[in-house]
Formats: sequence, C-alpha cells, structure tokens
Amino acid sequence: MSDYPFERHLDHLALARDCAALGARLRTIEILTGLSPRTIVCLLRADRRIPIRGRPPNTPEWYHSGTLLDRSEASIFVSGYRRLRDLGFQAAPALPGAYRHYLAVCRSHPRISFDRAFDLARQLDGIWEVSEPGLALHTCGSCSSRYLTVVGAASRSGSDCPFCKLKARYFHDPRVQVHFPSAPLPDLSCLEWSLILRTRLDEQAA
Repeated sequence: MSDYPFERHLDHLALARDCAALGARLRTIEILTGLSPRTIVCLLRADRRIPIRGRPPNTPEWYHSGTLLDRSEASIFVSGYRRLRDLGFQAAPALPGAYRHYLAVCRSHPRISFDRAFDLARQLDGIWEVSEPGLALHTCGSCSSRYLTVVGAASRSGSDCPFCKLKARYFHDPRVQVHFPSAPLPDLSCLEWSLILRTRLDEQAA
C-alpha cells in the first residue's frame, strides 16, 4: 500500500474490485479496505457487480467441526497466506493472492469461500475486528505439512494432521481421490523421443 493518501485510496478501490471478483461480501470488503458501503456499492455498480450483503463468517469453531476435506483445504489456504505474510506482504493484499493460489490448488470443488478465507486469516493474525489470534499453524512432524490448529494446542505428530489422515485414506476413499486427483504419469514414449532429439542436437553442436 502507498504512503500517499490519494494513491492509498486508489489501492483500496483496486482491492475492493479484486475481492468482489472473488465473491467477497460487502461487509468483508468494507473491513478490508476501510471504504464506506456506499462507496463500494457505487464502485462495483459501475462494474455491474453487486456484492452480497450480510455478515462474513465469524466461527472459529467451524474448522474443528468441519470435515477432513474442509480442514485440509483451510490449511492449504492459510499456509499460502502465511507464506505471503512472511515474505513481507501486508495482510489485505496477501489475502486475495493467497485465495487465488488456493483456488488453483483445489480447482475441482473448492470448499472455502472468500469470506471463509477472510475469517481464517483474521483468526490466524488477530486482525480485522478480531482482538487476538484463535488459530495457529503447526508443522507436522511426520509429513512436514503445515496445518491449522487452535492456539496453544500441543503438536501431536501425525495424529491431528489432516494431510496424514488424507494420505492414509487416499487409496480407500473414492471421495478423497476425486477431490485430490493424482497427477497423470508422463508418456514414456514422448520422454524417450525428447531424449533422442536432445542427444542429436548435442551431437550436432559438438
């Protein structure tokens, strides 16, 4: 964000458009940008986009009562968000960037809405009308994945990691396989042809 008021206002307008394009509610955009609801509605009306009204999610318990897939996807989003924050990005610009990364990873049936992602981020950092963090990232001692848990929870290697549980269930649960399809193996004939071509080019250049 710029240090100059006019440029900062332009940054907020651009952020409002960005968040609205990702499905953010009006109240979420208002909290993120500091813009008034009237300004946001007028801005987005010009884009023929009317933001959804209503309060954004505010349920720290959702993560713990969610399904294994819910917890896995929430952890994927928050890990990306935390990585951007650790690189020095401010929270507001980091949020849509991390959410786009999440959508790219979980492109088949994403379970986390932008508003839910907003709530997870503010519960992690204790910002945006949340007084203190309620969630934290732990690194699994078994698979090294980063996953969400409640602040102050003791890390139990593998037993509370959603990714370890997914790995254990992957070959026995068709729902998990559909949701996280494995990457197809490369065509070995194409690989062989590529190696032959590379060898001939190297011989000609020698």
